[in-house]
Amino acid sequence: MGSAAERRTSINLSSPVARLLLGPARSPGTLLDGGWWPRSADPVAELPGLVLALQGHGPPGDHGPITHILLRVSDWDSRPDRLRIEGVEGLTDTHVVRLSWFDTLPAGLLTAISADGHRVDLLTVPPHTDENAAWAAMRQAAQTGNLIHTPDILAPITTPATQTPRTRTETAQESGWESEGGRLRDHEA
Repeated sequence: MGSAAERRTSINLSSPVARLLLGPARSPGTLLDGGWWPRSADPVAELPGLVLALQGHGPPGDHGPITHILLRVSDWDSRPDRLRIEGVEGLTDTHVVRLSWFDTLPAGLLTAISADGHRVDLLTVPPHTDENAAWAAMRQAAQTGNLIHTPDILAPITTPATQTPRTRTETAQESGWESEGGRLRDHEA
């Protein structure tokens, strides 16, 4: 549990435009509505821009304001309980968005829920991702009929090229070599 300042944060929407790509209306069986690429892992800095972008998605008043966002704990640096956002078009004074944190959500999944219960499921691309890879992942997430889960979309862009999976033959050869007195470099440390 964080400090009182972490739990209730007031934000004025002067953040940059969200890097968000939404597909057309979700077809049956499609897993995601689109992708979002935040500039940092700070939810207080990033989520207000996303809320503003989602408010402008679709015809005005279609689903009401975003009231709740579900996030994966390990995707973010802090865990506020609520964001009090000032300056949301069409809403008076401030707008409060409840944030819920889960260890069990798949990597890279964010779900935004509007006042009428409508949900938007988004792939969240890690902030440090290469620009071309980030946009490619968001296009894949926004594609009509997409049936690929967020961890599978993120896998090629979050696995360092130097950590390619080893084949069973390579692993067996290394095990045999070590049992004969050899030693692999990464085991020295």
